[in-house]
Formats: sequence, structure tokens, C-alpha cells
Amino acid sequence: MALASGSRFPVAVVEDVGGNPPGIQFMDYIESGQVIKLGPHDKLVIGYLKSCWLETIVGGTVTVGTQQSEVQGGQVERAKTACDGGKMLLTAELANASATAAFRAPPLKKSQAPPRPEFTLYGRSPIVEVKPGGTLVVERIDQPGERYEIAVDANRLTHGCFLDLARSGIALSAGGIYRASAGGRKMVFKIDPGAGSGETPITGRLVRLQPK
Repeated sequence: MALASGSRFPVAVVEDVGGNPPGIQFMDYIESGQVIKLGPHDKLVIGYLKSCWLETIVGGTVTVGTQQSEVQGGQVERAKTACDGGKMLLTAELANASATAAFRAPPLKKSQAPPRPEFTLYGRSPIVEVKPGGTLVVERIDQPGERYEIAVDANRLTHGCFLDLARSGIALSAGGIYRASAGGRKMVFKIDPGAGSGETPITGRLVRLQPK
């Protein structure tokens, strides 16, 4: 099940599900110590947010760790992906702790350097965790001209809170620095110069702007 507000730190996210494993859905967060039982033909793809391991698991009993899973009675394949999930999680927690502070992003003056990115994304189409309602604004801040305003309608959200810009046909510029803001929260991130397009691994393009 997805973690609710106030729950423990997530360590990984479900990137894909095959079959019908009980209690697990696409884009669920999972935490260390969680046990997932798979049927013989069930498949689970887990992306670890700090270690950047991408695990494809078929069958067996999965015990989630902090860096990777322990799998008994099943098969697991691991591959390293590009991600900055540890910094992204820390940024999200700090933003959550100061959520009562109002935010109004002032325009940058020509003489001002853009804010330093808080983390790096390795996909050009972020997945933004945001609450339904209002508008998500994503704007490039290291140079002018690129800005997106996206209505956060419930029918656009996956799992009730994830807005995938790839499904809206939005690809940010490789190497650019962006600010995402919605509902009084903001985050500044960089798109890696070698970032891929489309639906690349979730751990490399996740922005927890407004965790549930």
C-alpha cells in the first residue's frame, strides 16, 4: 500500500507490476522491512531511491531493505540506474517540515544567478507528486522562455497524486535548471545533460513536491 502522510521514509518505489501480487500497485512507495509475497508468475520491478538499484523480481518472497531486496524462492535481476533520489527525498522532507510557510516566487533579476539545484533528474519528463487541484508550474530559471502551467486535475493523476509529464508530451531541456511549484511549495532541480526522453525509470525523474 502507498505510504500515507506522516509515515516513515520510503526507500523505494514500484516501477512496474505483472500478475496480481496482493497489496501492491504501480507507483506505490515501499519501506524497509516490508515483506511482499509474489505468486510463481508475478513480476515486480522496484526502484531504490538512494542506492539507485532497479530490481526485476519474479516469484518468491521479497523483503525490502534500505539499499536492495532479499529475495527467497524467486529470481531477481539488478541493474544500476542514474538517480539522485537521496537528495530528492531530503529536499522533500525539508519542504514538508516548512510547509506552513507561504511561497511566492519572485522573478529573477537580470543580475541574479539562478538558485542552485537541490537535486538532479535523469529523465527529461519529471513525475511530480502533487495534490489534486490547483496548477503545477514548471519554469526554466537559468534562461528565460520555457514555462509550463498544468492543471492538476484528478483524471490526469496516476495513483491519485502523480503527474507524469511524459504523458502530457512535455520534455524539459537537457542541462536546464527548473523550478517546480504548486500549492505553496517549490523545488529547484537540474536536468542532467545526458537525460533520456520519455518514460525513463521513475527513480531518475521523481519530484516529491507535495507528498501525500
